[in-house]
Amino acid sequence: MSAFDFTGKVVVVTGAASGIGRATARAFATHGAAVVAADLSSAVHAAIEGLDAALAVEMDAGDEEAVEQLVAAACARFGGIDIFHANAGIAGGTAGIFDASVELWTEVLRINLIGPALAIKHAAPQIVARGGGAILCTASVAGLRSGAGGTPYSASKAGVINLVQTAAQQLATSGVRVNAICPGLIETGMTQRAFEYARAQGKEARLGQLNPLRRAGSPEEIAQVALFLASDAASYVNGQAIAVDGGLSTSHPVTRQVFGKVAF
Repeated sequence: MSAFDFTGKVVVVTGAASGIGRATARAFATHGAAVVAADLSSAVHAAIEGLDAALAVEMDAGDEEAVEQLVAAACARFGGIDIFHANAGIAGGTAGIFDASVELWTEVLRINLIGPALAIKHAAPQIVARGGGAILCTASVAGLRSGAGGTPYSASKAGVINLVQTAAQQLATSGVRVNAICPGLIETGMTQRAFEYARAQGKEARLGQLNPLRRAGSPEEIAQVALFLASDAASYVNGQAIAVDGGLSTSHPVTRQVFGKVAF
């Protein structure tokens, strides 16, 4: 018997064309849910191939009108929403404070932080109307502390962590739980180039070497945590940021000073 049963539930997942979003959408479907998979990429249609109750929507997760239309499409097709996984995000490169342009900051924050805020704003009322449910936001270990991503990306993910805390408070007594997942190094479309480079150099074994498990994670491992957080098994988990990183966030990486000549 499956540990999770989402029969009769409607789940919306953004950033579902690949990686964590695709794995999560398919995992929910495998466990009985009707799934609405959304992504800016047309590859989102292939992500739901073979699924019985699924809808693919091409949309921009950082655009309010598009989010409103996504929620409306889910309700029109399946009668409502029980679970929303705000997973869409962009890396924005490795630029630091002194290198990142205002345009880069604006776009990263628009997708990574405003996007989840819009998801909560428009999905929560529909989830409340169904009697309660769960909202998940993909944050990152980069949002917990420095050393795991570019400055705009890291700041945006720290914002997501605070967003779920704030939203959990503002949705008190509504029956809607809001939590964040903080992945470590996972092989996704966002990290594919790093993985391909490591393999080409014969250094794949070094990926994830900074965490105690000494390996990178898979999208399917993140999907299992999403299933848990959305299930009744997590009925008392609310407003939390759950690190799924092989133990990376239990320690601190080496720091390098980039302003001036001193390195430590």
